[in-house]
Amino acid sequence: MAGYVVAGILLLAVAGFLLEKRRRRTHPVPPGYQEDLELPHTAEWELYHNALSLCSMKTRFCLAELEIPYLGHHIDLIETGAYETLRPKLLRVNPGGTVPVLLHNGHPIYESHEQIRYAARFVPEGIPALVPSDPAEREEMDAWVDRTTLTNPLEEPGKSAGNAVPGQTLPLFCTMIEKIPLHRIVEGLLFHFDKRRPVMFILFKLLGIRRLPRLGPLPEVIGDTRGILLGFLDELDGRLGENGGPWIMGEQFTLADVGWVVILERIRQASAENVFLDPADRPHVAAYWERLKARPSYRRAILDHDHPLIDYGRDRIAEAKTTDPNVRMLLEGA
Repeated sequence: MAGYVVAGILLLAVAGFLLEKRRRRTHPVPPGYQEDLELPHTAEWELYHNALSLCSMKTRFCLAELEIPYLGHHIDLIETGAYETLRPKLLRVNPGGTVPVLLHNGHPIYESHEQIRYAARFVPEGIPALVPSDPAEREEMDAWVDRTTLTNPLEEPGKSAGNAVPGQTLPLFCTMIEKIPLHRIVEGLLFHFDKRRPVMFILFKLLGIRRLPRLGPLPEVIGDTRGILLGFLDELDGRLGENGGPWIMGEQFTLADVGWVVILERIRQASAENVFLDPADRPHVAAYWERLKARPSYRRAILDHDHPLIDYGRDRIAEAKTTDPNVRMLLEGA
């Protein structure tokens, strides 16, 4: 009799899991504005975003620069508390299971580089445009935007600074995850479309940042992407030095700057300013970063959306580098 009861419980558990997996099914979505899809909405502009998400910061910064008001929906990633991107609420908005998602009159725009280009078409009266009027300058700006675009960091880390910076974010993931209960991470193991991420987070949770220098291929990833990102920052420093700034396209603040501010912000969050933003090595980038932080949009789009786990992770990285020379060597290369 007991065997039948156990078998029945197991059968119900399997059926429940399969049903839940079906509810959480994901599939790729095309980038850009979805004219044929209209979702429930209550405001002209709505944004599904996350405090830590690099791409969410980019879209928030763009909307802040344009002074476009929006209704925000914060969606947790596991690093900030839960796998809300794997749950039906978000999947009804984006079956791809990612943030940010920008809605305009209910029509979703997928992928942050498409979102900022789309939003820049709706410049309110009296607000400076974020796109040059000259076609040649627009093309040049687009090339700088592409340097910050996050596409496929695992397979193509050298394609852009946006693809390289996740490798430098690994220590931040490792420290933030200390505060996340293990059972929440396991949810990703059950339902995440890329099992490598929850496996990585479980290892971070169990081993901690002091084991990071010996954690499989990750030290090599951190070292390689550091070199790649330094190369892109050298290129940016040269650009700012040649044109005299204050911005990438000269006098006009553009989408190119919107893309770069979040790359530099991630460096700050990962407690790596001394590696990448030292004025002695890249004086023009260092001065550029100070100008970006002085913009009101930096406060509205980033500081006002700060998350306590980001601050905790940043402090833990700084502490580990101070007390463990192996961690410092791994993260600073010296």
